[in-house]
Amino acid sequence: MDIQIYQRITEELNLKLFQVERTVALLDEGNTIPFIARYRKEMTGSLDEEQLRNLSERLNYLRNLESRREEVIRLIAEQEKLTPELEEAIRAAQVLQEIEDLYRPYRPKRTTRATKAKERGLEPLALQFWGQELTTGDIEELSRDYIDPEKELETIEDVLQGVRDIIAEMISDDADIRKFIRKYTFNQGILESEARTEEITKFEMYYDYKEAVKVIPPHRVLAINRGEKEEVLKVKVIAPVERIIAELEKRVITNPQSIFLEYLKTAFNDSYDRLIAPSIEREVRSHLTEQAEEYAFEIFKTNLRNLLLQPPVRDKIVMGIDPGFRTGSKVVVVDDTGKLLETVTIYPHPPQKQMDKAKAVIKEMIAKHHVDIIAIGNGTASRETEQMAAELIAEISGEVHFIVVSEAGASVYSASKLAREEFPDLDVSMRGAISIARRLQDPLAELVKIDPKSIGVGMYQHDVNQSRLEDSLKAVVESAVNYVGVDLNTASPALLSYVSGINAGVAKNILKYREENGKFTTRDEIKKVSRLGEKTFVQAAGFLRIPDSLNDPFANTPIHPESYNLAEKMLTEVGYTPQDLVDREKLTLIREAINGLNIRELAEKLEAGFPTLHDIAQAVMRPGRDPREELEKPIFRTDVLSMEDLQPEMILQGTVRNVVPFGAFVDIGVKEDGLVHISELSHKYVKDPLDVVSVGDIVKVKVLNVDRQRGRISLTMKL
Repeated sequence: MDIQIYQRITEELNLKLFQVERTVALLDEGNTIPFIARYRKEMTGSLDEEQLRNLSERLNYLRNLESRREEVIRLIAEQEKLTPELEEAIRAAQVLQEIEDLYRPYRPKRTTRATKAKERGLEPLALQFWGQELTTGDIEELSRDYIDPEKELETIEDVLQGVRDIIAEMISDDADIRKFIRKYTFNQGILESEARTEEITKFEMYYDYKEAVKVIPPHRVLAINRGEKEEVLKVKVIAPVERIIAELEKRVITNPQSIFLEYLKTAFNDSYDRLIAPSIEREVRSHLTEQAEEYAFEIFKTNLRNLLLQPPVRDKIVMGIDPGFRTGSKVVVVDDTGKLLETVTIYPHPPQKQMDKAKAVIKEMIAKHHVDIIAIGNGTASRETEQMAAELIAEISGEVHFIVVSEAGASVYSASKLAREEFPDLDVSMRGAISIARRLQDPLAELVKIDPKSIGVGMYQHDVNQSRLEDSLKAVVESAVNYVGVDLNTASPALLSYVSGINAGVAKNILKYREENGKFTTRDEIKKVSRLGEKTFVQAAGFLRIPDSLNDPFANTPIHPESYNLAEKMLTEVGYTPQDLVDREKLTLIREAINGLNIRELAEKLEAGFPTLHDIAQAVMRPGRDPREELEKPIFRTDVLSMEDLQPEMILQGTVRNVVPFGAFVDIGVKEDGLVHISELSHKYVKDPLDVVSVGDIVKVKVLNVDRQRGRISLTMKL
């Protein structure tokens, strides 16, 4: 059976059979996707992480499909109703819905009108109606024999009603009929919403709304779902009933001269209205929601990855401010490693309005700690704090800048067990200010401390399947962490727990070992950590870094210990040793020498795989490389704009904060983020905003319109 699954995945994902077979074997052995993608390229034919995750998802689905297929066959066989034709149909089913449709007539049912009619002995008569053989005769006479007051069949109409109930259920249970109606409703149906209230709400555009089921975009599906959940909207699927009934008649009626014709037609209508339409509507709505959620997950995943991979701001002393009004603004200073130096609370804003005192405190802290950048959280009182920072910078001499940092999730971290353990003597808001400062210094290291769902990038976060969202986002964090690599001697347990093969318990043991024994000097040393066995070592080692290690020079690269021997042979080929990698002058010469190598020829000479040797060459030339540093740095400011300063045609530089299906929100340094509608992202047609912009991008925009009353700014990137 597995070979059939492999062949299907090969066709669906356009892969080679050996890629699927070997990848499945690696997954079944417990290897992680980041490990397989990076260190098993020869086996998989260099499949990337996205291809591997798609393969893994399809594998799980198809294995579950096979499991359900066998279970359904067993359940029907136990009822002694499994025919060769039915078994063949079940085995030929390609999706779970088809299997469930075929099982539907045999699934144990709660008591229905049809089951009651069968218990009263009406099934033979119903089958006679269904057979449609009689073209002459008296239906009432046929029915009279079934009258039995003890069975609650007191009249001919009672008998005929029971017959219609049985036929209605037979039609409803027919797999082919359900498949047709489902597909037809999806292709021809209309999703309709109407208001359940006269109040003005954010769902006003859906108060009298219709759109074809097959074309309605995901974000509208989620918006309508939310409006329905909040009891603002009434939603239904309108199907072309007359055409569906006509198709039912065409499929079921085999003898137009049958005396049972009108009774069958009545049963068709009853079956559709009472049994089929409600469940098909649920299935169509469910399918729309699943599609919308899949798209929402992709947006969340893409935005989150781009946010996590924002370039770190290294070697800077940062002041973090968590702004506030009544309870004051929390101010901290952290050194260039993120170590907390000082904390204070200031009250520059109403109701206290101690602006001069607040400025004096901050100036003193800047001078004392040689602060380079002020990071301001973007929550309550953010813009007022920006104004204060701009004024303060103008009043002092020295190169100090400020930047607004998203504080999404900072409060979640502040109240977490992790934050309490790290700063037990600080209050929640002060911990939040530390998080704001640190997420500028190293976004990845700080954001991994927060539940990915709380980071706030995407749309309709609380309206999608929470379990699947959590799994999707955790996979993104895992991918990002392993893509960058982790400093074994400075990483927090939260960061370490996302490294391939390492769980939360092992991560804490690494920290404990570090505290008791000092810094790691080689990757091999982590084998001494409690509960970190050989299997975990193999999965994790390549993603762990030890900068400036003299005992393990390759530990500052993504070269896996299993390939150290190969890397050493490559260096020997150009006349150098691993120790030369820590010598800056020799490293320049090593780069030149390796650039002159024919890697493919060397791979043959060393009997190594070309993809692995190519990766080794890239790693040897750039030890300590952080892929994030090649991205554009964030915008630092010394002055502040207000919405009143904005005028149409003004050209500004901004940072993309969020990407949604209808466009992108850009921070241009005023109170509200501006919207670049999808139609304004490019002179060319844009199908998906993610094709043009990503979270964190630095973009040039032109102001189109400013609605000061509603706080809305329209921007364009069509300069």
